[in-house]
Amino acid sequence: MKRDDRRREIVDLLVEEGSATLDRLALQFAVSKMTIHRDLDELEAEGLLRRTRGGATIEASGQFESDFCYRARLAAGEKRAIAARAAEFVQSGMCVMVDDGSTAQDLAPFLRDRLPLTVITNNMAVITELSGAAGIELIALGGSYSRKFNGFFGVVTEAALASLRADIVLLSSSSIEGRTAFHQDQAVLAVKRRMIASSAQRYLMVDHRKFGRTALHLFTDLGVFDGVVTSTALPRERAAALEEDGIRLYLAEERDR
Repeated sequence: MKRDDRRREIVDLLVEEGSATLDRLALQFAVSKMTIHRDLDELEAEGLLRRTRGGATIEASGQFESDFCYRARLAAGEKRAIAARAAEFVQSGMCVMVDDGSTAQDLAPFLRDRLPLTVITNNMAVITELSGAAGIELIALGGSYSRKFNGFFGVVTEAALASLRADIVLLSSSSIEGRTAFHQDQAVLAVKRRMIASSAQRYLMVDHRKFGRTALHLFTDLGVFDGVVTSTALPRERAAALEEDGIRLYLAEERDR
């Protein structure tokens, strides 16, 4: 097996299983542990995994955000319910911005129920789902493609956003502690901030696992959002503390009628 093929399959294996030991990987790919060491070092340098004692993992940490495909598997039902609730804030005729988050990919079928719409996004999964959809004018943001985040980022993306205005933005963040949102990646963070600045209404979509965690970079205070969309899986005491602090929560299970 060629080196690049092996490294791609290492990442695919981690997406499936979350983590693996050095011994397991050496046996799986029939190469020496030294070869796997080199593979893991280079994949870590590319931001595709993080090394652990005796192996590697694709699970998130305060400085490392996991691969889009892996994140999409986590709390999938909860994320879909959150996306459905968030889509209720979208009205026919609006211009909607959608970010790169794994929850955002679940928005597509619910946005189709609110036609006509203009949708602006850097999320490749959303672009794929909505391309050619009748009643949707799709503006796909260009830039540098990130396989890890399955989206487009960088100065080209940010410049495009600076020239656009939306009625509403639906986005996510990897971590929330208190009333502050955080993210691990500077390039991703820059696009999210630009989307907030370019939108009249702002809603944050976050599943319950993201609360009580921090990450390397401060994203924003939750007060900039018109609401935070989550689910009843969020502990009651944490939800109460946020609401007492003036943060408006919308729960996926409490749908508008």
